[in-house]
Amino acid sequence: MRGLTVRWSLADAPEGVEDDLKSYVADTSHARFTDQEGLSFKVWRLRAGEWFEGCYVFADDASRAAFQQQFTAVAAESPGSQIIGSAPILIEECEIGAIAEGAAGFVTAARGE
Repeated sequence: MRGLTVRWSLADAPEGVEDDLKSYVADTSHARFTDQEGLSFKVWRLRAGEWFEGCYVFADDASRAAFQQQFTAVAAESPGSQIIGSAPILIEECEIGAIAEGAAGFVTAARGE
C-alpha cells in the first residue's frame, strides 16, 4: 500500500478557517473520495492554528502516482488552498507499513465531531 500526505499551514490562515474546512470536508470532499477507484481510504486531520492535512492510502503505486500527479498540478488552486489562502506546504508520498482495525471497528464519517 502506498500513502500520500498533503499538508497546509494554518499559521497565516483567516480566523475561523477550521470551521470552514470542516464544513468543506463534510459537504463536498468526503463524498468526492468515497468509493474513489484505487483509494483504500482517506483521513482529514487538523490542528487548529497549525495545520490541515489529507492522508491518503492507495491500493498500489500506480493509483498513488496518478492522483499525486493530478493533484500537484492544481494544488495551489485546490479547494483547500482557496479556503486557507495558500498552497500546500507538503505533498509527500510514503509507504504504509501496516494498518490495524481496532475492536471499535472502522467508521466512515463526513464529520469527525
